[in-house]
Amino acid sequence: MLIAPSILAANFGKLEEEIKAICECGCDLVHIDVMDGHFVPNLTIGPVVVESVAKASTKPLDIHLMVQNNNFFVDLFAPFKPKYISFHIEEEKHSNSLAQKIRNYGISPAIVLNPHTSLDSIYYLLEYIDMVLVMSVNPGFGGQKFISNTLDKIKELKDMLEVRNPNCLIEVDGGVSDENILELKKSGVDIAVAGSYIFSGDYKERIKTLRV
Repeated sequence: MLIAPSILAANFGKLEEEIKAICECGCDLVHIDVMDGHFVPNLTIGPVVVESVAKASTKPLDIHLMVQNNNFFVDLFAPFKPKYISFHIEEEKHSNSLAQKIRNYGISPAIVLNPHTSLDSIYYLLEYIDMVLVMSVNPGFGGQKFISNTLDKIKELKDMLEVRNPNCLIEVDGGVSDENILELKKSGVDIAVAGSYIFSGDYKERIKTLRV
């Protein structure tokens, strides 16, 4: 399983040091939550900070857009050449076009589902994307408790992908820790995003406990 620390939980007073530390401690991706204060009730970081993260990181970036006007933000962050840009199905009316736009930048397109959103909403998109990010908390703030029925959703998604797009990865974000990582792995998760769990302890040890 790949591990993607969410820098939402990092100490922004020493962000460059934090990015270098998680990379040195063996993470696979650096997960960046971009919130605009409209789609979710929180405001995080813009391109100036992401540029700094890109310069400090030796690992690929994984940018999660929690915004309105996805097209604008894709153009804003594509120059930093992240591995993934993911956007919410709940906000995007032209998902196929946006996925192709992301791919035209040489970036892997990914779709995100909020906890309440049905898998049916992305059934016909699966063949056009490279990853599905399943939210296991309500997006907007870190440190929330894992929503347990997410495991059933992931299992169902895995079955759908076997038919529609076996190469598409599953990522999970929200309340991930050593207490649920094994069940997530068994359910079919390929990439685990963890913020509070990793940044509240020894980074190397916490990442190691998630790599099952």
